[in-house]
Amino acid sequence: MATQTQATQELVPVREVRDGIITLKDGTLVAILMASSLNFALKSEPEQEATLLQFQNFLNSLDFSIQFFIQSRKLDIRPYIALLEGRLGEQRDDLMKIQVREYIEFIKSFTESANIMTKNFFVVVPYQPAPLAPVTNTITSFFGKGEKKNAAQERSISFEESRSQLEQRVAVVEQGLIRTGVRTIQLGTEEAIELFYKMFNPGELERPIPFEKK
Repeated sequence: MATQTQATQELVPVREVRDGIITLKDGTLVAILMASSLNFALKSEPEQEATLLQFQNFLNSLDFSIQFFIQSRKLDIRPYIALLEGRLGEQRDDLMKIQVREYIEFIKSFTESANIMTKNFFVVVPYQPAPLAPVTNTITSFFGKGEKKNAAQERSISFEESRSQLEQRVAVVEQGLIRTGVRTIQLGTEEAIELFYKMFNPGELERPIPFEKK
């Protein structure tokens, strides 16, 4: 079992998630934006053409690659059913109890017969830092002596510099998509962990996610 777990972890490209920024094992930093949907079919023909033109201009303005990711998931109706069942227990009128019970049964049968899906739209913005030069960095003191930076300081400085570059790319993507009518919000640490957890554990989507707060 330990061997299988270790092999599975080796297939996951994520090294850590810090402040909503995903660091991959190859050093790439990634920010994930959740994007709103746009009902293109309900727009008039001039509006559709304007939207397509804005989106084309947005793509042409990028000097870095991005990835669009659509997540389709079966709608989990259990929280809504639990809410209705709670309201059913609060009813004092017999007629209202019957109506609520029939409504619960209707919702259950409808969701079982129809494959209702929810869709979430994401934009993945990566940044690949330049490889560090193999030169020993020093901090010159007042007396002219050099003090070597330890590995933790090096990683912290490298992460902050790379995150600044990544945030600039995120701002460009957000502004470009706003012009097309699409709003975005960057995932935080817990949201990013939840997304990866559900991607790599598709059979456990209905279980609560064991977050560990540090």
